[in-house]
Amino acid sequence: MIEFDPGTAAAPAGESKGTSQRNGGDLVVETLEALGAKTVFGIPGQHALGLFDAMGRGNLHFVSSRVENNSAFAADGYSRATGEVGVLFLSTGPGALTSLAGLQEAYATGVPMVVVASQIPLEGLGARRKGMLHQLDDQKASAANVTKSQRLIQHASGIPSAIQDAWTEAISSPQGPVWLEIPQNVLLDPIMVPPVEDALAEAADNPPRVELVREAVKWLSTAERPAIIAGGGTRRGRAEKSLLSIAEKLRAPVICTPGGNGAFPWTHELSLQSWIEDRHMTDLLEDADVLIVIGSSLGEVTSNYFTFAPRGRIVQIDAEPRVLESNSPGLGIRADAGQALAALDEALVMPVDAARSWHGTAPEDLVKESLAKVKARLESQDLGKELKFMSDIRDAVPADMQTFWDMTISAYWGWSCWDARQGQFHSAQGAGGLGYGFPAAIGGAVGLETLGNPGRVLAVSGDGSAMYSISELATAKQHNIPVTWLIVDDGGYGIMREYMVGAFGKATATELARPDFVKLAEAFGVPATRVAPEDVGDALKAGFAAHGPNVVVVETLLKMFAPTHLGG
Repeated sequence: MIEFDPGTAAAPAGESKGTSQRNGGDLVVETLEALGAKTVFGIPGQHALGLFDAMGRGNLHFVSSRVENNSAFAADGYSRATGEVGVLFLSTGPGALTSLAGLQEAYATGVPMVVVASQIPLEGLGARRKGMLHQLDDQKASAANVTKSQRLIQHASGIPSAIQDAWTEAISSPQGPVWLEIPQNVLLDPIMVPPVEDALAEAADNPPRVELVREAVKWLSTAERPAIIAGGGTRRGRAEKSLLSIAEKLRAPVICTPGGNGAFPWTHELSLQSWIEDRHMTDLLEDADVLIVIGSSLGEVTSNYFTFAPRGRIVQIDAEPRVLESNSPGLGIRADAGQALAALDEALVMPVDAARSWHGTAPEDLVKESLAKVKARLESQDLGKELKFMSDIRDAVPADMQTFWDMTISAYWGWSCWDARQGQFHSAQGAGGLGYGFPAAIGGAVGLETLGNPGRVLAVSGDGSAMYSISELATAKQHNIPVTWLIVDDGGYGIMREYMVGAFGKATATELARPDFVKLAEAFGVPATRVAPEDVGDALKAGFAAHGPNVVVVETLLKMFAPTHLGG
């Protein structure tokens, strides 16, 4: 169980319960609480003191990270683990800017967040060069590339409505982070606005157009070789039940992208699992006469690095209109994935035993054959250690445990081979930045505890990505958060090493001096152990049975399977 320390509720020093005078910060806290927020991530700052004074009078739990980027990752992980909105408090200038890489991941992946950043006092706004601390010409402009929208609130009376609107926008598909900023004096000045008693935010409706559903059904009703790509939008739209029904009606093979991992049952007879980067799967998908693409842009990884050349027709469903036909022409349906698949499922009336043949082969047999080809291809390479390592991790992780993966070779394997079972697979494949795994796992564990469903989570990082978030060991220890952190130490940026050796015959600037991770974790008061790769399963099981955070370090060099987009 996470033991929240009331002293970390981040009111000004010496005032853990705040003062008695209500200010603009109270309106922020009260509105968030009315909307259902229970936990906030961030780091205190001078211009944001009004927020933290108000939290001393409210009921929000505050989890203070050590770097703002990690606060953003934690709020992201909280949202992914719970399905709730992540809330992030930021200070002005450097604090706000440091969060942007974390927000890029949330924006790219469609994670709903409300970000409240402080601002310099009103009289400094408008790009005046007054020499104020943390002053930027236009702070919210810096967030324009990584958030759905940006709002500047200049009067306390506008705070409740602005936050309510931001929450509504964050949860409306396509979901994502929304940025608000409030000047220091608006947060601090006494107010006459009464306490917020209620706030309502409902996601905007985003159904598919009727004629588009009708056209898609027409295509699918005559298709001989339908197939489905399930992207991350499938999970965000909670469309798994409709996806299963449609796949079984069509007898259509289903493959999941890294973001869609878990959207379709791994062991189902129509499941191609997540081997999206394999040429055998690319060949199969190219041969589909109608391909349904849900919540995916058919981007770099999903298209096997833009080698995918479909010969059939494509039905592409996505809540973000800019995604539609961005990489391949097709019937674009702008809609929430859950609403679109429910409508498509209702309109498809064909029997479950509808005749389907891939050039004389039944779809179920084609799936078996394709997975066997992938297995044979992997076994033809020297990958026994890697396959066993990933299998040992999967066997050790409870079926319902949520896992958070950094951009590391283990995660690249996980994109293809990880069976999420009853848990959830989360990775930083949206923006692809380093440092996501551990702070996101912290947020995920906090979220599960906050919603009354406590449980341990697993974070997986490499030694390079671990150093991006090593300071969050202090956060995990301070709040006694049940995260087991697996650090796979190969002495450098392993995937960059492979890319460079493959392209140039040698690697440059990929090798890293790194600490003794066991001693470093222990210096934070976090138990840690170093084990050989063959003992990773037992070490993880021991970590899962422990109380609070712990670290497992494995020193090993893992290789990736050979890329299939090179040389055909």
